[in-house]
Order: sequence, then C-alpha cells, then structure tokens
Amino acid sequence: MLKVNNIYKTFNKGTVNEKKALNGVNLELNEGDFVTIIGGNGAGKSTLLNSICGVFTVDRGTVVIDGVDVTKLPEHKRAKYLGRVFQDPMMGTAADMWIEENMSLAFRRGKPRGLKWAITNKERASYREMLSHLGLGLENRLSSKVGLLSGGQRQALTLLMAVMQKPKLLLLDEHTAALDPKTAETVLNLSDRFIKDEGLTAMMITHNMNDAIAHGNKLIMMHEGRIIYSAEGEEKKSLTVDDLLKKFADISGNELANDRMLLSN
Repeated sequence: MLKVNNIYKTFNKGTVNEKKALNGVNLELNEGDFVTIIGGNGAGKSTLLNSICGVFTVDRGTVVIDGVDVTKLPEHKRAKYLGRVFQDPMMGTAADMWIEENMSLAFRRGKPRGLKWAITNKERASYREMLSHLGLGLENRLSSKVGLLSGGQRQALTLLMAVMQKPKLLLLDEHTAALDPKTAETVLNLSDRFIKDEGLTAMMITHNMNDAIAHGNKLIMMHEGRIIYSAEGEEKKSLTVDDLLKKFADISGNELANDRMLLSN
C-alpha cells in the first residue's frame, strides 16, 4: 500500500541553516499495516509524513501509494489517497461551519461537484449514525458549530471525517498530544477501532513510547533523518520502554534527551 524508496530531503541547502531532515529513508507497508513512529525532536518523523502528503517534494527517491507513483504529484492531487489528523484539534475542520457541513465536505472529498449543495435527509441520517459510534453525543448536535466543541470532540470528529472515504493511507500526526490523558485514550481507542473495522493502512507519530508499543503491528524509531530500528509481530509485542531507550542508545550512540518523550512515559 505504501512504498517509500530511498528518500532524501534537505532544507535550506547551502546555507548556515542547512538541515538534512531525511537521509535515505526506506519503508514498505502492506495493506492493513499500522505502524507507530517514534524519535526525538528533529528525527524526521513529521518530515516523513509531509513528504508522503506532498507538502513538499523530496530531493531524491520515490513515494508510491497503492501502486501509483505520487512523487511528483502536488499535495492536492495526493489528497484523494490520504486521510490525515493533525496534532492541533483546530486543524482538519472548519470552526465556523456546522458539524453536518464539515461532514458533508469530507463525504464529497475527491468526488465530482456540481451546483447542488444541499445535504439530503438520507445523508443527515447517515451522519447521525456515524457520530453515534463516537459515544460523545454529537449525533444530536448536527447544527452546532464545530468551533464550540471541546478539543477531544473536535479531534474525534476530525478522525471520523478522515476515514469516511476509506483512504488508502491514514496519517495520524501526534493526534492526541494536545489532549488530556483520558480524552487521548478515547481518541486512540477510536483510532484503533476505525483502522481495524475498515481495514485501513495507517501511520501514527507519537512521543509516548507506551502508546507506540501498545498500538499497531509495526514500530519504527527514527534518528537524524534515518530509520534506525524497526520491530513487528512478536518482537514488537514484547518490547518495553526500557528496551526502546536501550536500543536508541546502542544504535545511535546517544542517550535519548527528549524531555517530552521521557515525561510522557
């Protein structure tokens, strides 16, 4: 479903601020794989996701989604293959629009659009049904502005909108980092359920090493623009946070000094 082949990305090339963000990254995901991605600040995690999304073009290498080489496609042309949930609950939805209007936009993503805009009763009933599965009472608030929702409610809605069209690849970019622990757990459980029920292929960046171990069937660790460690299957299931810290030190030659990662475990 995803093949990232030897990609490189350097920002501010030739200046004093030159930064090698990706340095020969290779990654393959089969349909239904769910990989969690960990690493310190500046490891290249978000740059990897952005290179898949087409936020910028890579300097070298290729990105292939479901057999289609999207390396040279702009961001808007890759959107039909992807669903994405950001760290900031304010992104991914339109605050001044109703819940049902936001869902209608997600429902029509990638489809031909005519002059007809009205939401049909059948659509509205479908949205209520989808929202009811979130367990947050939003099915009774279709005409509420999204900006009035709590961060957790908004992130759950964004997640639902991201999977409505069953994307080829779901990208979760630290999507629980801005939430309190209880709400974060709710959104993570919803993510697991959507990925499993829809058979989605997914990538999740997280600073929480316990979450990285507990979710998904694969785990990769990044450092200085490279994937330095990967685990799957029984090896991943048996990992502990101490194991990850030791592997990071052994492979990178450095102690992990990322306070955010250490404090969240």
